[in-house]
Amino acid sequence: MIKNKTLLFIHQNFPGQFLHLCRALAADNRIFFITKPTKNRLPGVRLVEYTPHRAPNPQIHNYLRTTEDAILHGQGVARLLLQMQKENVRPDIIIGHSGWGETQFVKDIFPDVPLLSYIEFYYSAQGADVGFDPEFPSNPELKFQLRCRNQMILSCLESTDVGLSPTHWQHSRIPEIFQSKVEVIHDGVDTDQIGPSERPSVTLNGRTFDGSFPLVTYVARNLEPYRGFHIFMRTIDRILKKAPDAHIVLVGGDGVSYGARLPEGETYKARFLKENPVDESRVHFVGRVEYDDFKKLLQVSDAHVYLTYPFVLSWSMLESMATECLLIGSRTAPVEEVVRHGENGLLVDFFDPQEIADTVVEALANPQRFRDMRRAARETVVRDYDLKRVALPRQISLIERMLG
Repeated sequence: MIKNKTLLFIHQNFPGQFLHLCRALAADNRIFFITKPTKNRLPGVRLVEYTPHRAPNPQIHNYLRTTEDAILHGQGVARLLLQMQKENVRPDIIIGHSGWGETQFVKDIFPDVPLLSYIEFYYSAQGADVGFDPEFPSNPELKFQLRCRNQMILSCLESTDVGLSPTHWQHSRIPEIFQSKVEVIHDGVDTDQIGPSERPSVTLNGRTFDGSFPLVTYVARNLEPYRGFHIFMRTIDRILKKAPDAHIVLVGGDGVSYGARLPEGETYKARFLKENPVDESRVHFVGRVEYDDFKKLLQVSDAHVYLTYPFVLSWSMLESMATECLLIGSRTAPVEEVVRHGENGLLVDFFDPQEIADTVVEALANPQRFRDMRRAARETVVRDYDLKRVALPRQISLIERMLG
C-alpha cells in the first residue's frame, strides 16, 4: 500500500475520475489537488484552486481556439506548480487528466517526478463520433480543428511517463506510437454500493416509481444527440402504444456536454419535444437527480436504454448493469466492448427507432425471459469493472510501480 507520499492530482472538475483514488489514499498520504474553483470537498485532500487568467482571444484563428484554451489552462496549472516549488512542495507523483491541457507543462517544472496522465479521448475525423450521425453533419473544416486540438494531447502523451485509458476502444484511438505507454484500466463501479433491490422504490418530482407498472429509463448528463436523445424521443410513441401501462423516465440536463451547441436559448429537449410530443402523464423528464435517487431509479427500471455515438463510455451504462437492470444498448463502440448481445444485454441499431422500441416492448412483455441476462449483466461488471476488487487495486498497483 502507498504510504507517507505526497501525491498531486490535477483535474479541472474536482474530483472527476480521481474520486476513489483520493479516498483510498488520503488517510496515509499527503494529497494536493489542483482544480478550478468548486464547492466539492473530500476529507484529507487539500484543494489548490486556479482560474485561467483570461479567456481565449475571440479573434484567434478558429482552428486554434481549443488550443489556446488548453494553453491557458496549462499555464494556470504551471503557475501553481511553480509556486508550490518555491514553497518546497515536491510531489512524489503527479496524476492528471490530459483533456483540457492542464498537464502539458508539468514535466517542464518537475522533470524527475513521475507523471500519470488520464488519456480519455483522442479525436479523429473518422471512425468515431465525428461524421457518425448524418442528421448532424460536421463542418467540413472540423477535421482541421481536431488535428490542431490533438496537438495538445500529443504533447501530453509525449511528456507523460504512463497514460491511463478506461476502455480498450478508447485506447485504440490513441496513435499507435504511444499506445505501449498507456494502460487500460477502467475507473471502476462500486458494486458494493450499487446493486439490485428486492423492493425498489424512488420518488421523483412527486411521482413514486415502485414496480407497480413497467418502467423504461434513459439517462445522460445532458439530453443531446451524442447520447442518442433524438433517436430515443422517436421511440417513445411506439413504446407507449404497444405497452399501454408503461411509463418512461428521462434523466438529464438541458445543456450540451458534447458536440455542437444550439443558438442561445434553444435546447435539444425543446427541439425534439416539438418534433415528438409526448403524454406527460406517462413520460417524465426529471432533470438531473441525486446519486441515491439515480441508483434507486435503475433498481426499479425494467429496461434501461443507453444510446451513444462511438465516444467515451458513460458510467451510467455500467451502473445500470450492476443493478441487474436489463440494458438495451446501441451497437456502437465502446458499448460492444462490454455488452454481448443475448448474454448480458441487448444491442440495437442506434439509428433504428422501430427496432429500439420493439426491443423495449418485448423486454416489458416478457420480463422472465431476460432474468438470466440481467444477472449476467451484473456478473460482467463485478468481474471486469468492480471498483474495490478490480479497478482500484490495478490503479494503485500502477502508481506503486511508478513510485518504485
